[in-house]
Amino acid sequence: MNFPAVPPFAASLPLALRGPAVLAFGAWFKNALCRAQDGIALMSETVGDLDNAEACRRMDRLAEAMLAPAAIAHDLHPDFHSSRSAVALAARLGVPAIPVQHHHAHVAAVLAEHGHAGPALGLALDGVGLGTDGTAWGGELLRVDGASFERLGHLAPLPLAGGDRAAREPWRMAAAVLHRAGRAGEIAPRFAAQPAATMLAQLLDREALCPPTSSLGRVFDAAAGLLGLCPVMRVEAEAAIALERAATEYLACVGDLAPEAGGWTIDGAGRLDLFPLLATLADETDAARGAARFHVTLVAALDDWVARVADQTRLDVVALSGGCLHNRILSQRLGDALRARGLTVLEAIRLSPGDAGLALGQAWVAIHHLNAGACDAASGA
Repeated sequence: MNFPAVPPFAASLPLALRGPAVLAFGAWFKNALCRAQDGIALMSETVGDLDNAEACRRMDRLAEAMLAPAAIAHDLHPDFHSSRSAVALAARLGVPAIPVQHHHAHVAAVLAEHGHAGPALGLALDGVGLGTDGTAWGGELLRVDGASFERLGHLAPLPLAGGDRAAREPWRMAAAVLHRAGRAGEIAPRFAAQPAATMLAQLLDREALCPPTSSLGRVFDAAAGLLGLCPVMRVEAEAAIALERAATEYLACVGDLAPEAGGWTIDGAGRLDLFPLLATLADETDAARGAARFHVTLVAALDDWVARVADQTRLDVVALSGGCLHNRILSQRLGDALRARGLTVLEAIRLSPGDAGLALGQAWVAIHHLNAGACDAASGA
């Protein structure tokens, strides 16, 4: 197969899936494109976050160079530059534009790397992605089967106090935990250095101004904020990195901890609620110990959650995906725990588990869509 000349690729991967040419546009953060055709997937270099004109121009140039006219895949969020460019290019070429839900794509990317064809459970853990219900997802337990997925469970939502600003200011997520715990009066004195602290309790009283999110990334932020490790982030993922570093140092020096007793609940709808764990961190006097306790309890909770759903669905393959899997404590301990239960655990190998590898999953889902459509047309004929 001869591809036109294109800029250097970050990766060339074999796909255990053949089909027509697809170009996938990735999402917003760490944007990278993927062209897949006839069992080969080519990942572009990462152009960066699409929050500046130069990154957007680089993405557009790559898209033109990697042209694949059968179909174009993109994130479900309509306002990303990648989504708008994908739809515009599809219209210009007269080919289908296929939207792919963010976490479906995350899980699909791992399945594609491993050549897993059948249905599987997928745990997608990240900062944010638009869900099919219009809310911000990020802690999702899915059943993925090619072009389709089912949301079997998710993290119990936390409110984003101040909307997107809460994703940059962990103290706001910590305040949301205090508010839910009936301790709203502690928000202002506890976060006195933050100018908005005096009015945040009132903001949290108004649900319309605090959209919910099931994001595990925001749970990490809440923990870091409650422990005083990172009230405001200056760089991406600063709070999660500070939390992991503190936990790593504590576990190396002091030794392992038992999970927090009663640190989570799972309801009949498959919602995993980590609020009991977060509430205990509000009174933790040793930030490093609290960070370690957070990690070991989170692993135990996720292990319990996946194991229950695996038993209910009789699926024994689980794909771990999403940017939170960059955390080594989480990825290593969770993988080990699930394998100890006899489950087959699939993880990102050559590509990032985060958004830099997302386009591969989008392409994989789109090819399944096209192949299914071809089968339907053949059977109809």
